Amino acid sequence: MAAINRENLICELSGLKNNKQIVQFDVKPKIGYVYSSYLIQQCNRVPNLTQRASLVHHLLESYGLLEHVLSLTCDKVNDDVMRGFHSSDYLDFLKGDVDIEDESSEEFGLGYDCPPLENLYDFIAMIAGGSVAGAKALVSGSVDVAVNFCGGWHHAQRDGASGFCYVNDCVLAILELEKKFKRVLYIDLDIHHGDGVENAFAYSRKVFTLSLHKYEEGYFPGTGAVQDVGLGQGRNYSCNVPLRDGACDETFIHVFQTVLQEVMVRFHPEAIVCQCGADGLANDPLGTFNLTSDAYARCTAVIQGYGLPSLYLGGGGYHKANASRCFTTILASLLGEKLSTDIPEHDYFDWYGPSFELDISKGLRRDENSPEYIRILLQQVLGNLKLISSES
Repeated sequence: MAAINRENLICELSGLKNNKQIVQFDVKPKIGYVYSSYLIQQCNRVPNLTQRASLVHHLLESYGLLEHVLSLTCDKVNDDVMRGFHSSDYLDFLKGDVDIEDESSEEFGLGYDCPPLENLYDFIAMIAGGSVAGAKALVSGSVDVAVNFCGGWHHAQRDGASGFCYVNDCVLAILELEKKFKRVLYIDLDIHHGDGVENAFAYSRKVFTLSLHKYEEGYFPGTGAVQDVGLGQGRNYSCNVPLRDGACDETFIHVFQTVLQEVMVRFHPEAIVCQCGADGLANDPLGTFNLTSDAYARCTAVIQGYGLPSLYLGGGGYHKANASRCFTTILASLLGEKLSTDIPEHDYFDWYGPSFELDISKGLRRDENSPEYIRILLQQVLGNLKLISSES
């Protein structure tokens, strides 16, 4: 692993060299990494993602990336923090003995994709604690960037679990950031629409939600049409960018850069939360995009180019080894480190066969996002953004 000029790497990755979008870049930002062995243990229990948290942490460690970050300790959040978003009825239910046969379980979203887990309330309190710890570090100024790949559970609603998400740590982290920052931008790169976060702030002008995702009838969660722009006072402060199957790096990056630039001009955020769900990677079992890790590295590089306090979270990514590769690539780019493509030997080395390489190759899936579709989509999205009130 070789250190390089971080600013040049950001420019190279984002395609923004000599572009005035790079406005207030700190060459050596303080980057904090949220960690506790108990957080890893609890995150390993997320349905469909068992053991992924350990894969991610050990790959980061094997490349030596954790030697370049400030370790941010975390603990379970208390009831007051949880009630900042989640309803008392939902939280009280989770504190009891949750039985899948109980009718209340279905009422609170406990079922097929969110089965009851042992000590469920402790589990969600710890998952939330990781992202809140990252947000607190940004509020205190102890770091410029915080990373918590154990977070990013964006589907959980105020009064129920949804889509493998029992607690919406994204929302709780944003609420923590609002103690200092007047305007927070939430960016969602997961292939699934960030519905829980959008719903939480649908009426707010203080939080802008931007989600790039697949939108198709029958595809979970079934929300996130381009016409969905927020409600009431928060109208036009939600931005949805629905993409079709096969979205490749070039398509994704172009759309992201174009939309984000307009959002920054219109909203002027003071802090950013980015959910880096890796289920848009090629060959993800629950995704239908055709991205490589480079798309995520470039998008996060663009975000970093604005020099704002930023919190990066995990999320989806159901090919566990590929998600680990992707999150490692993201942190390396944030640190300005170029990594060897050969994965170092470590306890989870066998998971990365048969190639044992860091790079992820795109698949053969055709990009259904035609130039004409992208042109019309961007026209609609940018048209919506121009309606944002000058009052914020």
